[in-house]
Amino acid sequence: MHTDNHQSPLAVAYAQALLELADEAKTAEAVGEEMRDLRQIIDTNDQFAQVLSDPAISNEERGRLIHRVFDGRASHLVLNFLGLVNEKGRLNLLTAMAGAYNALLDQQRGDTEVDVTVAHKLNDEQLEAVRRTVSEALKRNAVVHQFLDESIIGGVVLRVKDQLIDGSVRAQLTAMRHKLLSGRPI
Repeated sequence: MHTDNHQSPLAVAYAQALLELADEAKTAEAVGEEMRDLRQIIDTNDQFAQVLSDPAISNEERGRLIHRVFDGRASHLVLNFLGLVNEKGRLNLLTAMAGAYNALLDQQRGDTEVDVTVAHKLNDEQLEAVRRTVSEALKRNAVVHQFLDESIIGGVVLRVKDQLIDGSVRAQLTAMRHKLLSGRPI
């Protein structure tokens, strides 16, 4: 599961405001992609992330840089949003805002993020079968992210929000071991 500090009430408030404006403009999905891209840029470019949070750089200087970097590459709405966030001195929460925006967008669409951990990579057909099964169980559209962990031996571990469903062979073997050691019948 993608963990963020997007539980910050301030980040959620900014994300909610952006989503409302994007909904009005009928660009919520496109803005979501821009926010994911922006987050990826910040996460993968330490120098850029440092410039965004460096107190030695004035908001005016930072504003000019943001305009130079994103003008023509970001929508008018996202560019204005970046300007406002900079003006308010909140660029340090930008990745949290992006995470909150996409979580709110998922919620609006009825999507639920699900992490699926398996011992061996599932092919597209198997992954789609897992997605359908989980979607039916949750009565929501599951957005599945696959992770590999050979230590689970087999089976699957699902994480939905803060809930963990461990159907791995490792977990079953551990449970059997505990039962055997406690003298209870299996």
